[in-house]
Amino acid sequence: MDVFSRAIVGWSTAISKRAKLVLDALDMALWRRDRAGTPAGQGLVHHSDEGSTRHSRSACTIDASMGSIGDCVDNAMMESFWARVQVELLNRRRWRTRLELSTALFEYLEIFHNRQRRHSALGMLSPVEYELRTPPVA
Repeated sequence: MDVFSRAIVGWSTAISKRAKLVLDALDMALWRRDRAGTPAGQGLVHHSDEGSTRHSRSACTIDASMGSIGDCVDNAMMESFWARVQVELLNRRRWRTRLELSTALFEYLEIFHNRQRRHSALGMLSPVEYELRTPPVA
């Protein structure tokens, strides 16, 4: 999640929680921000908790931020986001296949969350609208 605009810039799905899952999501975020004019991670910070995937991608130009152990508010923005995904998408139905679930996640993240869902912290704009109207401070 981009903290500036609340946009989900990198995500991935997999059968198991391995480093490749995190690296795929991070690669997507880097690609998107590079296309948005932020070269190869320049000025970006990757925040992670103390989970098993915390040591992903140390070779690129992203600054790392590590959360503290047992701090319930340290990752509050992402915890709040996942709670909304649970209520607005995952609790509403069951999927027969992983492909159906991946498609539903794509539609939720890329279409609904990033382009349609309005956020009070963004002046009731969607993340995409907010990024278009509010250039980031350099």
